[in-house]
Amino acid sequence: MSNIPRARYTPEFRAEAVKLVLEKNMTPPEAAASLGVPEQTFGNWLRAIKKVQASPVSDTSGRMVTPQDAEIARLRRELAEAKMERDVLKKAAAYFAKESWPSTRS
Repeated sequence: MSNIPRARYTPEFRAEAVKLVLEKNMTPPEAAASLGVPEQTFGNWLRAIKKVQASPVSDTSGRMVTPQDAEIARLRRELAEAKMERDVLKKAAAYFAKESWPSTRS
């Protein structure tokens, strides 16, 4: 038996593929064929996404959180991190701009 390498699909590709069925009203076989993905594989992705969307998730405190709430929390964390990085870059830019100006004192 020969070793045929398995195709690796990124999570982003999987999510976009499933969106074809959920948002663009394509049938799963049509979407799988248009993307060149085996129907069984595509069906697995679709079932997994529907299962995640239907079931609540437990956060670290043990309370149940919907996937949308978990996504909002993740995005808020990313936004806070981006703001912090922006502030650091502003301070660094001001520092280097101040150093680049010739001194008026002798």
